Amino acid sequence: MPSTPRAAIIPVTPFQQNCTLLWCEATKRAAVVDPGGDLDRIRAAIAKAGVTVEKILLTHGHIDHAGGAADLRDALGVPVEGPHRADKPLLDSLPETGAAYGIDGAKVITPDRWLSEGDTVTVGELTFDVLHCPGHSPGSVVLVSRDARFAQVGDVLFRGSVGRTDLPGGDHAALIASIKEKLLPLGDDVAFIPGHGPTSTIGQERLSNPFLR
Repeated sequence: MPSTPRAAIIPVTPFQQNCTLLWCEATKRAAVVDPGGDLDRIRAAIAKAGVTVEKILLTHGHIDHAGGAADLRDALGVPVEGPHRADKPLLDSLPETGAAYGIDGAKVITPDRWLSEGDTVTVGELTFDVLHCPGHSPGSVVLVSRDARFAQVGDVLFRGSVGRTDLPGGDHAALIASIKEKLLPLGDDVAFIPGHGPTSTIGQERLSNPFLR
């Protein structure tokens, strides 16, 4: 039997971004996905779950997803994996972006490992396939556990919507292509946690998402 993934969603920053504490039930080893800020809240969730964080995962480089990554890496002493290297300009400009949005203390973060299409990421005994899904940002990645029929999709896809493409590096045509060519083929039973708002399934979005009609 493959290990079961467990997840706790921790809304952070004024953007109410879904930071996710993701862990392997068998080993209690965990990853923090997209620590945008509010690190006290994230650390409280780690303590409550009783897990050991072994890495930080970034789906893309926007401030509400990556703004707390440098401080959390320093606090926990763990590596950062992701996003795709195409988001390096976003990560390099986090302090300026944070200042523009009134988010204090954001630091430049250079991942210990950039992720590319076809890579895999492990959390305990869990394995996630990496899909490079540009459009919301050039370097957005989606993490898919095919065994568990589960994905972390960042801001690529939401319940009833898709990621914004009016920010620097956004490309609506590329975003829709990423969703239709890489996410929809995963199967209707795949559940996902998006970067904002409620969870959904690929099947629900295939049927009802107005952007995919």
